[in-house]
Formats: sequence, C-alpha cells, structure tokens
Amino acid sequence: MRVPTSTYRLQFRGDLTFERASELVPYLKDLGISYLYASPIFTATKGSTHGYDVTDPNEIDPTIGGRKGFDTLTATLQRAGLGLIIDIVPNHMAASLENVWWRDVLRHGPKSVYAGYFDIDWSEKLTLPQLGKPVEEALAAGELQLRYDATEDLLQLAYFDNCFPLSEDSASFVMAQTGRNAERLQAFSRDAAKMNELIEKQYWQLLYWKDAARHLNYRRFFEVAGLIGIRVEDERVFEATHRLTIELVRSGQVQGLRIDHIDGLADPKTYLERLRRAVGADTFIVVEKILGPDEILPANWPVSGTTGYEFISAMPDLFVAGDGLQKIEAAYQIVDNEHADFPTGLRNAKLLMSERNFAGETARLSKLAHLSFPGLTESEISSALRELLAAFPVYRTYGYRGGLSAEDEAVVRNAVDKARTKLPTVEALDAIESLLRGEIADDQAVEFRARFQQLSGPVMAKSVEDTLFYRYTPLIAMNEVGGEPAILPRGVAAFHQSMAGRMKRQPHGLSATSTHDTKRGEDARARLYSLSQHPEVWIEGVARWRALNAAFRTDLPDGPAPEPNVEWMLYQALAGIWPADIEQSDRDELKDRFAAYVLKAMREAKLRTDWMDEKPAYEKAVVDYARALLSPQNQGFMSDFEKTMRPFIKLGYLNSLSQVLIKLTAPGIPDIYQGAEGLDFSMVDPDNRRPIDHRPVGTWQNQSPFEEPWAISLKRQIIRTVLRHRNSHPELFLEGGYLPLEVKGERSDNLVAFARTREKEAAITIVPRLVDAGRTGSDYWQGTVVSIPPRFGRQTRDLLTGKSLPTGDISAARLFEDHPISFLVTPD
Repeated sequence: MRVPTSTYRLQFRGDLTFERASELVPYLKDLGISYLYASPIFTATKGSTHGYDVTDPNEIDPTIGGRKGFDTLTATLQRAGLGLIIDIVPNHMAASLENVWWRDVLRHGPKSVYAGYFDIDWSEKLTLPQLGKPVEEALAAGELQLRYDATEDLLQLAYFDNCFPLSEDSASFVMAQTGRNAERLQAFSRDAAKMNELIEKQYWQLLYWKDAARHLNYRRFFEVAGLIGIRVEDERVFEATHRLTIELVRSGQVQGLRIDHIDGLADPKTYLERLRRAVGADTFIVVEKILGPDEILPANWPVSGTTGYEFISAMPDLFVAGDGLQKIEAAYQIVDNEHADFPTGLRNAKLLMSERNFAGETARLSKLAHLSFPGLTESEISSALRELLAAFPVYRTYGYRGGLSAEDEAVVRNAVDKARTKLPTVEALDAIESLLRGEIADDQAVEFRARFQQLSGPVMAKSVEDTLFYRYTPLIAMNEVGGEPAILPRGVAAFHQSMAGRMKRQPHGLSATSTHDTKRGEDARARLYSLSQHPEVWIEGVARWRALNAAFRTDLPDGPAPEPNVEWMLYQALAGIWPADIEQSDRDELKDRFAAYVLKAMREAKLRTDWMDEKPAYEKAVVDYARALLSPQNQGFMSDFEKTMRPFIKLGYLNSLSQVLIKLTAPGIPDIYQGAEGLDFSMVDPDNRRPIDHRPVGTWQNQSPFEEPWAISLKRQIIRTVLRHRNSHPELFLEGGYLPLEVKGERSDNLVAFARTREKEAAITIVPRLVDAGRTGSDYWQGTVVSIPPRFGRQTRDLLTGKSLPTGDISAARLFEDHPISFLVTPD
C-alpha cells in the first residue's frame, strides 16, 4: 500500500473549484505535501457549501468543474508526484427533489426500483417534513398548488419552490378533470376537499418540519431530515452508490478514500471488507470515527486508521495547566453552578436527545423490542432505552449477526450496570441487553440491534458536541470533537503513552489539529489553552468586562440576556479570534463572524432558544450584546481586552509552534487543513470554510519574535522543512519507532522530547510547554538537559537552524538559543 507522508485538506465548493485546486498544486508540492485530501466531489444539492448532501454519487459535480476539471486536476497531481484522497459518503444522500432516485421513490413508492436503496419503514407512507406549518393550515392558506411540468410531462404538487411528483394513478385522475390547463389546475388547488383526497392517494405524506423529530419513517443523518440513510449493507445498493468511486480508484486517479460517518452504517465491518475487495489492497483508507478515551478502533477493520480527532484530544495533556484549569473551573462554578457539573449535564443532554430530538427513533426501537418481548409494555421499554442511551460511554458497538466482541461486551455491560441504578424495575433493561448481546437471532432482534447502534452515535454526538459543549464552558479549548473537557490534563508521560498506543494500533491514521468539523481552528485552540497558565488574569478580566458591558445586557421576563454562563463563553470565543492588531483589522468582518458564531452557539445550547424553537427576543439581545463588544463606542472595553490579551496571544504562538512540530513528527500521518499552514483562528462551521489566502509570506528570521508575521512565517517554514524530511525519509516516520527522551533538570516538566527511530537513524522533536513567551531565554533553561542516546552517533543537526549539536546531554538553553523549538536529525 502506498501510504501518504502527509495530507492537505481542501474544501471544494464556493470559489474552490478543480481549476483553482490545480493552480495550487505547485504550492502544495513546495510545501512538502504528498496527498491532496478532497472534500466530497460528487454532485450535491444546488448551493451546497460542503458536498455531503449528495444527489448523484456517480457524477462529479459540474459546479466545481465536472469530470473534465477532475481529470485535469488528477493529471496535474500525478505530474507533480502527489496522490489524491477523496471523501465519500456511504451513509446518506440528499432527500432532495434534485435526487433522481428520491424523485422516483416519491412517484412510485415501495414499487420504485430505488425504494430499497433508502432506509425507509414502509409500514406507513413516506414522511416529508417540508412544510412551514401543519398541512391543514398550508392548504387553507393556498400554499399547496398543482403545477404541470411540460419538460418532464409530470403533474406535481408545488409548495413554493418544492415540486413533489404525484403518483401515476392520481395524476391521471387529476388530468382527466383539468388537462394541462393552468386555470383548471388552480381551481382544483383551491378545493380543499379535492386536495385532501389527492394527497391521501400519494405514497408520501407532507409534515410540518417541526414534527420530524417525533414522526419520521426513514433513517436520517443525525437530526437532518434532508439527509436520508442509505442501505449500503445491501450489496446491490453498495454497487449502485460506489460505481464511480471504484472506477476512479481502479483508473489510478484516486489513491485513497476517507469514509464519512462510518458509525451510521448498519454493519461497518462488512461494508469496509466489501469496499476493500472492490478497491484493492493498495488503496489507503481512513474512517471518520470518534474514539472515546479508552476506546480503540476495531482491529478487524481493513483500514489504516481514523481521521485523527484522538490526536487533538491528546494536546490538552501537554498545553493545559492542570492547576490553572482547576482555578478556572472553580471560578466558573461561582458564575454558573447550574452547568458546572459535567456528568449531570451530559445525562440531561442525552435524555433531551432521546426524549425530544430523536423521539421518533426511540419510539421505533421501543416498538421493535416490544415485538420480541410482548409481555413488557412499550412504556417500560422506552424508559429503559432512554437510560441505556444516557449511560452509553462510547458512540456505538458493532454487533450485527452473531455475538459481540469482548470490547463491545464490556461496553454494554458497563452501560447496563449504570442504567440499572436509574430504573425502578430492570426487566425491560435485561431484555434490551439480551438483544444487544445477540442472544436472540431472529430478524426483529437483528434489526433492533442495528438500529440501536445507529442511534447511540447520533445521541452521543448531538448531546455532547452540539449541546453540552455550548453549555459547559469553563475552558472552551477543551470542548473539541472527541474531547473530554471534565478530565484534567495528565501531563507529558500520559502523552507519551498515548503516542505509543497510536504507534502500535494505527501508525498510519491521520493526525489532525483542524478540520471542517472542529469547533475552532488549531491556533485559536492553542491560544485558549494558555488561559490556564494565568488563570487569575483571565478570571479577573472576565469580571471586569462583565461589569464594563453591563449596560449592553437586556432584562427579559425569563432573565438577563446574555446570562452569566453565556458571557463567560463569549469572552473566550472572542479571545480565540482576537486580531493581533485590532486597529488594523477589519472590525466589521470580525463583528459579523462573531455574531454568527454567537447565534449558532445559543441555538446549539438549547437552553433559552433552539433550532426547533427559536426565541427571537432572546437571540437579538445576545447578538446585540456581542456586536456591542466590538462597537467603536466601546473603546474602554476593547482597550482593556487588547491589553489583557497580549501575553496570551504570544503564549498561543508558542503553543501553536510546539503543537505543529509534534503533529508533523509523532506517530500518524500529519493532516493540514486548508490555510492552517499559516495561522488558523477560525470558529465552528461555516466560519472554518471561508476562502483561504495562499500568498507566500516573508521569512521568520526577518520578523520580530512572538509577533504574528513571525509566527505565520515560522509555522509555514517548520511545515515545509519537516514535510520535506518526511518525504526523503518515509520509512523512518511510517515504520520507525517512537522513543520518549529523558529530560533532566529544574524545567524538565516544561519540555516534550521524543525521537522517531529506525536502526541508527533518528529524528528528534524537542518543544517547550507551559512556558511564558517572555521567559524562554538561557537563564530560564539553565540546568535543564535533554538526553540523546549515543547510539544515534556523535552529531545531530537542527534542520530549522542548520546548527550542529552533539548527542548525549544537550542543554535546553543551547537548543533554544535562537529558536523556540528544535528538530534534530542524524546524518544520512
């Protein structure tokens, strides 16, 4: 298998087309990238900003250049010696009228040749949650109109821009009365009785969009009713949805695949085995899979690893000060004691998901279990299901037909034991446990287990990443996909242990620090880590700013807006994106970005407003407060905030440089998100999908230390230097060992040092942690040394400075004489 030495993620759509990507290839080649890593390229809904809403998996999207543009890009990559990874979406497609398969299902119902492609429960009509009000009100308002499409010779029911095809029999019935005459069709549309009768004859039923959570008869992606689950466990569906993907791999144009949302599939192992057979042993494959703290990727999956969120989760061990975090948590508890208890908050968020946001999915599971255990009531089963989902410690288990693995058995047993303490009776819980363990093998039991596993992941993701992470906010840098914000950082030894495990289990998995799904960019997160180094400064600052900006709060009947918990979060979010020079920045753009983030954060928290139940007065009050923080009239606050931020900005640069060198050299394949070779201070999507400036920057040697131009140029130079070394020494990084190095002296806990080794060859990473930017001189490091084993020879060379250094005990003061980090290599 050809394994990349590094990847560079590009988000196609918007102004990024295949033509633009082709123009970037020389830049990526010079940077040292070995594989371009593309977001979904197949045809998606019109105006899609991400490409995960696929309408045709067998066509390359014309809006980004189509097949011709793709062929040009792949030819350009091949001439430059770069490979290509594409992101494929086997779990779902767009439930869109632009999707030909979907339209055919609407017209022909269960008789459609594509009916079995989609994960639909045909025991009732297909539910379409497309209306802005109940169907009766939409009819009364005249919003549902018959329309004849001459192009397709179809009669359709139009709801504003959506046109739903009618069944053939019902269309013939209407046409017999109206023909194609527009006036007669309008007259028919005004007759409520006739329209109700017509709608009753369809294979689908229109719903108010807010009813989707409790009444939907198809599997969706998370809470998105516009994305319908695909039954790729059916080999016929797999072949139909993967035809072009397999063609592109076999033609040599694509060398790797990223599998989106593997946890959504009914049987991930069988899917991956089928895919591996189709694309061959030489194709690099990684899966989007979020691992819990002690969870490992199933060893029997034929993949190289994950997309790398667990690498992000390892960073707080190094860059968050445990004592400082505890002080921040204590202050946060005083500000908002209600949300300071993480375990209680997690349970509440999970119960909200199963009782409201995924009420329909939970009810369907209850009915399935009741078929297997008719002696139990659905109420008893529902209660047990909710508690079990709340107790589940990982995204999902992976049983399908047959028993569970030992690891999954332990997960189910621990979750059942925890749920048992919350229930008055346990008969229903014991019954569900038997289904999950595969003790009953009939089709109903197999379906129950598959659907439970497909639901536990969305419940976890939506309750943690998209709810609790916006409620529990002591230090939001810890609130990252796959992160555990309530666990204190464990230090350098724990980091080394994590990397040794990574080396053993997935040495070729991706190592990410920014992605299109992260809550904030890697450098914003690195900056926010530093708040834990001087917690008193930050805590006192928040208290001052809340007082300074009290006049911008609004008193609403249900309390102040924003409330203290939200204020605490807002000042951190602003710190993460604060410009190094506020006077020279585009303040209007900053204000718009910040306001958009604030609105999303409020709705995700689901406390006083919600995507399902928006509260305009509250939202306006909080957004107005956020905008007021950056208004020209608020100079007193901005001056204070800017002064407070200066040391944290410099600390953030140091964290960023240490973090990127670790990512480039630790076990795994370093993945660079578009633009993150500079500084990435983005927030959650869509902010992290903004256009990127790839213009070259000056050299770091000509810049003032710990200023933004210095940090940008030095970070890019580190990436370029190390990736080129990886390219010329691939076996060292892809096959070599991982060796933590001994650090001695007073500042030993402030260094991270490890070597990648292969026989006598070594590449050595030495970086500072939890160090003040102004205290990195020789006096600070006096007496602290890093021990480099003599088996690596007598001399090493720092690739970042060109300086030669002996092996043995090397003084940290000498290592960092003119450079804040060190990358040593042994002679070839």
